[in-house]
Amino acid sequence: MAHSLALWGWTPLLEEQFAPFAEKGHLPGRVTLEYNQFLRVQTREGEVLAEVAGRLRYRAESRAELPAVGDWVALRPTHGPEPPRIVAILPRRSQFVRKVKGQRTDQQVIAANVDTVFLMTSLNLDFNLRRLERYLAIALESGARPVLLLTKADLSPDPAGPLAEASRLAANLPCHSISALADDPMAWRTPLEPYLIPGQTIALIGSSGVGKSTLLNRLLGEDRQRVATIREVDDRGHHTTRHRELVLLPNQTLVLDTPGMREIQLWDLEDGVETVFDDIDHLAQGCRFRDCSHEREPGCAVQAAITAQSLSPARLDSYRKLQLELAALARRKRDRKRPGRGPSTV
Repeated sequence: MAHSLALWGWTPLLEEQFAPFAEKGHLPGRVTLEYNQFLRVQTREGEVLAEVAGRLRYRAESRAELPAVGDWVALRPTHGPEPPRIVAILPRRSQFVRKVKGQRTDQQVIAANVDTVFLMTSLNLDFNLRRLERYLAIALESGARPVLLLTKADLSPDPAGPLAEASRLAANLPCHSISALADDPMAWRTPLEPYLIPGQTIALIGSSGVGKSTLLNRLLGEDRQRVATIREVDDRGHHTTRHRELVLLPNQTLVLDTPGMREIQLWDLEDGVETVFDDIDHLAQGCRFRDCSHEREPGCAVQAAITAQSLSPARLDSYRKLQLELAALARRKRDRKRPGRGPSTV
């Protein structure tokens, strides 16, 4: 029985972009799960397990040029027991990208073709504004709409305080606090209703134990994802989701669940960092020296703001750390492109 790709976000624009592949007899589909060398893809003929074609894998200059969950792809049908092959990726309208773990200089697409990113952090002892700044810088570069979502409000004696702190990270961005365990749907679902739009995709991004699986289970109305308990020793959770997966909700909104990410390194995020820290950039315009490092120079407007307690020293330290990380990444990229060097492992 044929399945409607519109349920998975298929649009007339995608139909137009796919036309050259349709002429070759290829099939359109959306990647909903990545597992080792196989990818689960939703097509008009139903769900299939597919592999990346050798030519696409060979031509990919980085991991980001390979299919990711959320991608729309062209499938070449095969006969017999052989799985269909993914031969191309349609242009992404958004992508949440981070540097791969470790020392390799490469990028990884966490979520593709997302409309809204829920940047989730919990209101327990693991509440961390600095980590949220990092997530926000990446989300602002993704092309999707960031929404700050503070979970486990029932575990905080004063959720209004952290909510106000998070709201100040970037002006004009929506910020909500919820408790997904609340019995009353008005308490947890109502703030999310504006984003639960049929055919649109929401990505859940956050570190381990912030409640991504719990929220997804509540939205689904069933316990599909296993939920971890909070460790009493440090109030932190651990991952339950092991793979990125795109799930269709009963109201036909799509939710992309991701494993917890305590380590998330930046990749080409100068504009995102500037937007998150626009208060520091604005202050820096008042410094006496154009190349002020905001340390001991006379006439430093940033240090004056810290003295006046209108700027947190921790926020300035976070800004410096992200700028240094971006500078180090830029040096690694330059080194990788130098003539005579082999593939970079740094």
